[in-house]
Amino acid sequence: MIFQKLKVYLQPIFEILRWNKPTGRIILLIPACWSLWLTPNDQPDYQTVFKIIIGGLFVSGLGCIANDIWDKDIDKKVLRTRNRPLASDKIDIKFAFSLLFLLLFLSFLITLSLPEEGRYLSLFLAFLALPLILIYPSSKRWFKFPQLILSICWGFAVLIPWAAHEGNIFNPVLLCCWLATVLWTFGFDTIYALADKDYDLKIGVNSSAITLGALTKNSVHFCYFGTCLFIGICGIINQLDMVFWIILLIVALLMQKDINKVFKSKEINLKKISNHFKNQAIYGGLILGALIIA
Repeated sequence: MIFQKLKVYLQPIFEILRWNKPTGRIILLIPACWSLWLTPNDQPDYQTVFKIIIGGLFVSGLGCIANDIWDKDIDKKVLRTRNRPLASDKIDIKFAFSLLFLLLFLSFLITLSLPEEGRYLSLFLAFLALPLILIYPSSKRWFKFPQLILSICWGFAVLIPWAAHEGNIFNPVLLCCWLATVLWTFGFDTIYALADKDYDLKIGVNSSAITLGALTKNSVHFCYFGTCLFIGICGIINQLDMVFWIILLIVALLMQKDINKVFKSKEINLKKISNHFKNQAIYGGLILGALIIA
């Protein structure tokens, strides 16, 4: 009985943090780990990796809360989002803000616990990222490519782990890893935006899927090509083994093939979009595995 009551209480909290949907959290943490395993110095210690993962969960959670606060009224009008905790009144707005500030505080503590060499640079980058994370959900109202702002937010998931491990961010490998992450995020989130395209048009909000129109498919092809290209440049600079190149080539082909599946018919297929998003987490994980073993 106690566990049942606890589950009922915690379920809307997990939902507003999206912790009940692990794919979205994994797909954020993967580039962070790319960054750590591409650093030129020693391999990252597991304590740092653990802190980056926990910090990533906190930051992604507060980003989701900010999104739901901004979009509470819009979410009520969209089939895919109308059952979100704020839109369905499972959680009130005051509790949502309290949870957001709690996660901000916990994220701050995690950043302060990072290795001393890169602690203050990581903290500086975190403060730079915060305004973007908080305003991103509003960007669909005033910017034609809101997914670009999300991609830049995602890019901080690469910069902060590198800074924590290396104490600097001036490195061509990091630049390429950042570009790969931004392109990858823009690509898969543009496809994800297709799910809400009709609703967004009716409501009058923007997305890259709407703005790009007929160019959407080719734009995502370009993004995924660029992702693998820049990860490949990282591999060249770091002189990675042949196994890395085999896995990267397979992933590059699978990414391109997945785009064609989504656009096989003119009608929007929510299941194909969902599968595409899940597959990107798998492909990103394969790249990470290649970086670890190469």
